[in-house]
Amino acid sequence: MTFAGWITLFAPLAGAFAITLAGTRIGRRTAGYIATASTMIAFVAAVVAFVIALGKSPDSRSQLSTLYTWIQAGSYQSGFSILVDQLSMLMMLIVTGVGSLIIAYSLGYMEGEDEERRYFAYMALFVFSMLLLVEGGNLILLLGGWGMVGLSSYLLIGFYHRRASAVAAAKKAFVMNAVGDATMAIAFFLLIKYTGSLSFSVLGQPAGNHWVLNIVALGLLGGAVAKSAQLPLHTWLPDAMEGPTPVSALIHAATMVTAGVYLIVRCNAAFQAAPHVQNLAAALGTVTLVMAGLIALVQVDIKRVIAYSTMSQIGYMFLGAGLGAYADAIFHLMMHAFFKACLFLAAGLLIHALGGEQDIRKMGGLRKLMPFTYLAFLAGGLALAGIPPFSGFFSKDPIIASALARGGWFGYTLWVAGLAGALLTGIYTFRLIFRVFLGEPSAFVREHLHTDHGEGPISMRWTVGVLAVLATIAGFIQFPPFWEPVSKWLEPVAPPLVVPTNAQEIGTLLIGVTMGATGILIAWLIYGSHRFRAPAASETLEQKFYFDELYDAIFYRPAVWLAKALRRGFEEPVVDGSIAEVVIGTRDAARWTARLQTGLLRTYVFAIAASLAVLLVVFVAVR
Repeated sequence: MTFAGWITLFAPLAGAFAITLAGTRIGRRTAGYIATASTMIAFVAAVVAFVIALGKSPDSRSQLSTLYTWIQAGSYQSGFSILVDQLSMLMMLIVTGVGSLIIAYSLGYMEGEDEERRYFAYMALFVFSMLLLVEGGNLILLLGGWGMVGLSSYLLIGFYHRRASAVAAAKKAFVMNAVGDATMAIAFFLLIKYTGSLSFSVLGQPAGNHWVLNIVALGLLGGAVAKSAQLPLHTWLPDAMEGPTPVSALIHAATMVTAGVYLIVRCNAAFQAAPHVQNLAAALGTVTLVMAGLIALVQVDIKRVIAYSTMSQIGYMFLGAGLGAYADAIFHLMMHAFFKACLFLAAGLLIHALGGEQDIRKMGGLRKLMPFTYLAFLAGGLALAGIPPFSGFFSKDPIIASALARGGWFGYTLWVAGLAGALLTGIYTFRLIFRVFLGEPSAFVREHLHTDHGEGPISMRWTVGVLAVLATIAGFIQFPPFWEPVSKWLEPVAPPLVVPTNAQEIGTLLIGVTMGATGILIAWLIYGSHRFRAPAASETLEQKFYFDELYDAIFYRPAVWLAKALRRGFEEPVVDGSIAEVVIGTRDAARWTARLQTGLLRTYVFAIAASLAVLLVVFVAVR
């Protein structure tokens, strides 16, 4: 089982190295084949590990394998280890399965790009980084994967490095994630100080030291919030759409933003020891899911609408993990990977056919012109809205039911907000679908639509088809309260803190579906049948609640003012002035030295003789 885990981890890294070392000796398409094959090998190895684990008892499904001792300093040591257990195996299957489909899709999407080799090397490295994060056998390896995921996202978001907006988006993502990395590092320093270890077993220690427990949990939450683009470190995610569409799909579906949810579930002992911080995680997720849903209502870029839906759905996962419904959070993570990758890659088919256009106001009437893309997008949209029998129906509503099971004013508030989020999801998802696919083709579509080779290359269509099927039927894996294999599978690793009753589950399912369907009806009345006029867009929503402007005022402008003040008050008079004086002194010394260079032989002989005489006098005097 652990041998298969090592193969899963290193196969994508081997692919990235092979592409890098081969360089221009291989063709661009060959680089894509190598990246795809390496991630598919990793997926097969993950399946093998899962099948082996199925044959073991629940207590024997967790195995730690150490390759070598990586760090040793005094009494502290940390091995290069992987942990293959129920949680990491599920994540391995999601990352490699969905990741390999996205990379295979890229074979068609990126064809003709100047730097395909670099792209595929980065994509394979991204998958390896996420696998290192989820397989890491201790917190320091998890942190290593955490940082590499941030680096990989920086490289891929800024892939079009000649475009200023892409470079700015990459830097923004890197800096905001670095804030979370710093809070995690503080948590790890405290763990080393008070426990002497960074193994997962020390989480929740030292018992009785409440301030340490709270700071450790807050540090971990800071990292999770930044990586998963939750309030208040969320503003980088919409800008990350500057990368190629498959990169957006990989970030949103299989890697990066799901890392924060995994962290909370993996480190559940730390959060249970600090219940107020765990409640904060649930509250932040709830506020984010509502806020992102509201912002999505007014977006006009097709990828940004889907991006805000990711923020909202990750908010549901934070809500579940914060309440202690860990299995529900991970199950929704899995279903979200399927339907979100489907939506992004179907959007990529549209963008590819329309010559790179992403503004939904220029689209319309594409249902008849691109029927396959329409059906795939519809499957992903129905899953996102939580309509049965699509996958989101089975995974999202159990999280909302957990809020009802929590009870009290806190639980009931989260329950109402979760249902409100379901309503918003139905509206913004089908606003997008109705505006893009219904009606008559717009003038822009008639002029720019390119379907000479069908709806994109076969490498793009078959991967979208697989994801559309998964978005449609994968939810049947688990249907609370009737059958719950995922919950039972994860129970030894992350036992639930809240368990809804059958009545709470079924009641919430019915209300949740009603809310999603109501949202679709509202979208139909406004954007489908046009019986009602769309309300004027709120400036607050268009400006995304002014978070960018707020951070600009709090951080950027004061930093620029301070830098300019230091330049005027210190750098120019002290640093530059000192350098100027040194330069002037050196120049004057050079002038005097130049005067001694007369070019006359007798002058040089005299200087040598005088020097020897001085040396002789000094030698005699000293003696």
